[in-house]
Amino acid sequence: MQLTHFGHSCLLVEHLGAKILFDPGTFSHGFEGITDLDAIAVTHQHPDHADPARLPALAEANPGAALYADPQTAAQLGGRWAAVRPGDAFDVGRVHVRGTGGRHAVIHPDLAVIDNTAFLLGDDENPALLLHPGDSLYIPHEKVDVLALPAAAPWLKISEAIDYLRAVAPRVAVPIHQAILANEATGIFYGRYSEMAPDGTEFRVLGEESSAEVS
Repeated sequence: MQLTHFGHSCLLVEHLGAKILFDPGTFSHGFEGITDLDAIAVTHQHPDHADPARLPALAEANPGAALYADPQTAAQLGGRWAAVRPGDAFDVGRVHVRGTGGRHAVIHPDLAVIDNTAFLLGDDENPALLLHPGDSLYIPHEKVDVLALPAAAPWLKISEAIDYLRAVAPRVAVPIHQAILANEATGIFYGRYSEMAPDGTEFRVLGEESSAEVS
């Protein structure tokens, strides 16, 4: 499985000939101009995960791509966008995808909690190759190979992210959702995740707009 990180929560997953792009949002860059996607998946409606200015053009440039999002975002976007609820499953080529989770993490009790679909990708040999949780700390209670780990967010304490990393205990964890960090501060967060990850977990930072094999 090959991953390309376009900043923040935007990941391109390439596996078994399928190309799936997750969360092309306002803090991400470099995904513009991609024209051979098999699917685009959006975890939730916040603009740092679904850029309202660039997402329509991306979808138009990929007319053969299946478009998936949480129910609220799919309803807002309309057109070809299909709602994915917890328990839903579909295939993108030979890649199996399941919708899990369902709700965004609580930002503040006074703010409404919106839909957030976490996506689990797998194949015939491993049903949980990669988990992209969006803005949630959803624990799937099955062995996850690669976890896209939210590194920093208005709704997240570093202790919560460490506990989440330990609860999922993936083989590899790659940080996402870090655009709100100053460059000078990433070492503080990444150092903690690396040194406090559970035994058997490799914490690996992906270079932006560069691809890496993780399996």
